[in-house]
Amino acid sequence: MRKFNHSIASIASMTATAGARDFLSLSEEKRFSADILQAMSALTCLAAAQVYGILNPSQSAVMGLLYLIGILIVGIPTTITAVRGFLREELCSSMEILVTIAMLVSVLDGRYAVAILIPLLLALVHFLEEKSIVGGRDAIEGLKKMQSDTAIRLENGVQAEVPAGDLSAGDVILVKPGMGFPIDGKVLAGESSVNQQSLTGEALPCDVKPGDSVYAGTLNMQGVLTVEVEKTCQDTSFHKIVKILEEVEKSATPESRMADRFMAYYIPLILAAAVLVWLFTRQADRALAILVVSCPCGHMLVSSAPLIASLGAAARRGVLIKNAEFIENLARVDAVFFDKTGTLTSGEIVLRQCVPAEGVSEETLYGTALSAARHSAHPVSKAIASRADMPYMPDEPDFTVTERAGMGLVGLRGEETILLGSEALLSSFGVRLPEGAGAAEIAAAATSVHVVRNGRFLGTLVFSDALRGDAPRMIAALKRLGIKETCLLTGDKSGAAERIREACAIDAVRAQILPEQKQQIVREARNHRRVAFVGDGINDTLALSEADVGIAVAGAGSDTAIQSADIVLTGSCLDNIPFVIGLARRTRELIRQNIAIAFLSSLVLISLAACGVVTALSGAVLHNAGAFIVLLNSARGRTSGGI
Repeated sequence: MRKFNHSIASIASMTATAGARDFLSLSEEKRFSADILQAMSALTCLAAAQVYGILNPSQSAVMGLLYLIGILIVGIPTTITAVRGFLREELCSSMEILVTIAMLVSVLDGRYAVAILIPLLLALVHFLEEKSIVGGRDAIEGLKKMQSDTAIRLENGVQAEVPAGDLSAGDVILVKPGMGFPIDGKVLAGESSVNQQSLTGEALPCDVKPGDSVYAGTLNMQGVLTVEVEKTCQDTSFHKIVKILEEVEKSATPESRMADRFMAYYIPLILAAAVLVWLFTRQADRALAILVVSCPCGHMLVSSAPLIASLGAAARRGVLIKNAEFIENLARVDAVFFDKTGTLTSGEIVLRQCVPAEGVSEETLYGTALSAARHSAHPVSKAIASRADMPYMPDEPDFTVTERAGMGLVGLRGEETILLGSEALLSSFGVRLPEGAGAAEIAAAATSVHVVRNGRFLGTLVFSDALRGDAPRMIAALKRLGIKETCLLTGDKSGAAERIREACAIDAVRAQILPEQKQQIVREARNHRRVAFVGDGINDTLALSEADVGIAVAGAGSDTAIQSADIVLTGSCLDNIPFVIGLARRTRELIRQNIAIAFLSSLVLISLAACGVVTALSGAVLHNAGAFIVLLNSARGRTSGGI
């Protein structure tokens, strides 16, 4: 998307975009003010010349002087921009070049009023494009305002309001209800609900308590929170997201680059057409009309308008697209590969089944395991302690527990010894696992631990990673979109992976593989497919970078995901995967439609101008029809319905 450095462009636009001034730099505001002043001055000269000509038809010199002043006011800045663009071979200056030529032809043909009105009427399209650009900035600047620029810092119990930029890691701040979080940090005290919609796209507030993380750009809804700063303003995930959006605003898709390449031949073709029409008809007004209607107004909007509309729709769903090029790549994806843990599953271990040994009750097995697990903070121990459907066992204060790294727990109380862990832990105490004990359940489990008390094997606890509720629905939606292949890649056991595959109706599964093997599988699949890989952005960096498009399913504040993936889903909703693929396809289709609309409308108007149906002045108005249609067509990308 180009930024304009012309003077007459956007002449009338700023009166209609006064509300967007907060999103403009000081230099842009000065330029727009100058544009308005130039336009009003030129129109004043034109009106004065017309009135003077009516009142004093014999005073042609004065009338000509007024026309000349008006022409110079609008002509000099436009000509400078055109010459600069021509010398630098800037394709985005093609409009100014054609307008300058049309003005010169008008002056040579004695059409002084036309020479003033053409650039003024053509400025309308620049208003439309500036509205498109400012609209994108509105969204970005609106996001920036969600990150509070001040903070209440606590120093020795004293509250002091300071600029957020002065905060450093380790500082302690107070965040009151209704205040935005200026930084990423951890809650030290207080409980509240936090609106994270700006990061995740999820409307429901998230409850936080001491120990939970909070992120810049989110809003404290209820209680007073004491927060320890973990990152400075410039290092927050929210700040990085805004920077990425600013880069995306400047990027272009392959289709728009194709249009830009065509523009290199556009001016010579138009000039040749105008010359041929003049040679055959000997009517300069027809050649002038061709120059006017051929100004590439709609061409400048073919990609920027749908891109901004689609990026806005994605942002509302908590989807961060890091580069416009990935929209094209994603639109062509026909295979989607998934990581399991943290992607299709919640990443939280849950106790799925107790498999007692012969002669042992399930309550005895669970109670023995709980007596050791309640003294440990290991995720497996927490899963045992949180099993809601098992009877609560009373605390045993005399019980002491020792953790064996990578093996499990050893619990001691007097002469009683409890082992809770892997087969290797049992072997180190001379305990052998009974033949076939819980073999089928263990084979299907992602994790399993054995329980032994005083040398007697009591049974096995089987754990699994909970499947996300929307995972099957997401896979079904991908298949409706025409995705030809889905595959699950995981380092877990084949039994656990197969259970997820069956639950989600995934086409294939590759289990017990390493991260580098995931990368190799994705690389091989790219020989015959356009592959998107979906991971949690933490241990899937190799596969995310290898795929045609890497999609990270990450919670708010995941810097790893932001850096390693092409597209980041900042919320937990897996439905956003088919949504963003459909959005990419819709955006690509809109851009292609816009290219056809822009060039066909120009071709029709050029033909009408050559036949004398469209004059220069009417053409200056009519040729904006293509730009209007492009904008209306692009607006369809603002809604997610049907995508």
